[in-house]
Amino acid sequence: MYIHGLNKTTLLDYPGHLAATVFFGRCNFRCPFCHNGSLVLDPDSQPSFSFEEILQFLKKRRSILEGVCITGGEPTLCPDLPQFLADIKDMGYLVKLDTNGYRPRTLKELCGQGLVDMVAMDIKSSREHYGAACGLAEPDLSLIEASVEFLLNGKIPYEFRTTVVRELHTEQDFISIGRWIAGCSAYYLQSFRPSDDVLQTGFSSYPPETLLHFQSILKEYIPNTQLRGVDIS
Repeated sequence: MYIHGLNKTTLLDYPGHLAATVFFGRCNFRCPFCHNGSLVLDPDSQPSFSFEEILQFLKKRRSILEGVCITGGEPTLCPDLPQFLADIKDMGYLVKLDTNGYRPRTLKELCGQGLVDMVAMDIKSSREHYGAACGLAEPDLSLIEASVEFLLNGKIPYEFRTTVVRELHTEQDFISIGRWIAGCSAYYLQSFRPSDDVLQTGFSSYPPETLLHFQSILKEYIPNTQLRGVDIS
């Protein structure tokens, strides 16, 4: 069993579309600031849904919903994901996949089979500090780079995004990220938000003015850099 959450209706998770969001358990990262800690460390403790239950729900909502967001955890770890997505596509839904990019072969296969209409990939940090942000002592950056390269040069609509954590990210990190993914179609900075289910405590967010500063730096490399979920009023 891999599905451990369902948001029946969202206007936020799939830009421009009314969607449902399906949460898969398990992850191959251990990002210390992760706000879905239970999904990562102990998914079996969370409510669970069979594929058939989710498909039945989506079948009933075809006249209302336009898309389905697949998130986690890390959904590409599920061996049955291709068939699940094929069943969703057969109902006429658009599919958006959220991924950490650590399984580029799976990402390429899903896109190549026409099972994904949009990808949102997390950029955890600069190459220099990726391990601290993703919770792995020695991450294989070639896997992340392969996913980035695939999206940058492919035809699938995509966005990159980074959850900004005061204790993990600096101005230099964003200069490095900007150079790395320069020219990408869309990059979002999301402010860290504390959660009762955070994987590790002790993290905090930057004030909005600092995020605006990071955005201004990034626009030199990525004109379409935006803040998401940040109150700048």
